[in-house]
Amino acid sequence: MQKRKLGELEVSAIGMGCMGLSFGLGEAKSKQEGIALIRKAYEDGITFFDTAEAYGPYINEELVGEALKPIRDQVIIATKFGMISDIGINSRPENIRKVCEDSLKRLQTDYIDLFYQHRVDPNVPIEDVAGTIQELVDEGKVKYFGLSQASAITIRKAHQVFPVTAVQNQYSLWTREPEKDVLPVCEELGIGFVPWGPLGTGFLTGTINPDTTFDPKTDLRATFPRFTREAMVANMPLVNKIAEIAHKKQATSAQIALAWLLAQKDFIVPVPGIDKELYLADNIRSADVRLSTEDLNEIEVILASIEIEGERLSKELLDMDDQ
Repeated sequence: MQKRKLGELEVSAIGMGCMGLSFGLGEAKSKQEGIALIRKAYEDGITFFDTAEAYGPYINEELVGEALKPIRDQVIIATKFGMISDIGINSRPENIRKVCEDSLKRLQTDYIDLFYQHRVDPNVPIEDVAGTIQELVDEGKVKYFGLSQASAITIRKAHQVFPVTAVQNQYSLWTREPEKDVLPVCEELGIGFVPWGPLGTGFLTGTINPDTTFDPKTDLRATFPRFTREAMVANMPLVNKIAEIAHKKQATSAQIALAWLLAQKDFIVPVPGIDKELYLADNIRSADVRLSTEDLNEIEVILASIEIEGERLSKELLDMDDQ
């Protein structure tokens, strides 16, 4: 697979979001299934794997650590600190250090390649967070610093203290907020951008329709306004248009959605959630889909003509975003 740069960090052009193997998007996979899929992803060219203490919590890091232990020096592991739903946001320096030590144990490694602040903590100056990461880098426990759901202002403040390597915000064909301020500041400062939810949490793939239901016990989408039946009915025209373009390009809808992201900037590396081998092969092939200027213009016209209905996340999660 092609490689891309997140700052100075080289990774595969498509990463693997591992959360759904353990948490949040339906029934969890068995440990054996999860390990097999992560190792298959590596065999097929993916070198960038995304997890977090919050996923489970904790169990996803354990899964990723066990799966990647035999090939640890061949892969890039990104994990996150500072946000667990039942506990809240906490980026106090002592907590960052604790999470780092605990994550190292769960990941069965002695260093974290990319350590993201999962959500910006309004009670802790970002300068203090960046300073703590710098100390962990100096100690060899962390290689690179990242921010998630951060604003352009916060990115600038953090970067002045210690270089931010990557920003991971939600971004896709139906969630384009980063284009206003965050992508420009990343380009200006040489920071990589990692879209999470690049397939619209599954909706843009065409495998979800208004009759699809989500179990509130296992699937976060049950709480997302954009995944109510009414919103899905209203948003289906976008899915249908993506499918038309995919047909013309002899590709799948997922491949078009990922190829569109890759075409926006050369420092963008999507991390689609992958929990099936079929999805793995589909997502990997997106790196070879080429969208022409005409294709991109056609997509832009489509997006301008469709108004997306429903907030992208629950109010609880939206309230955690950096404003």
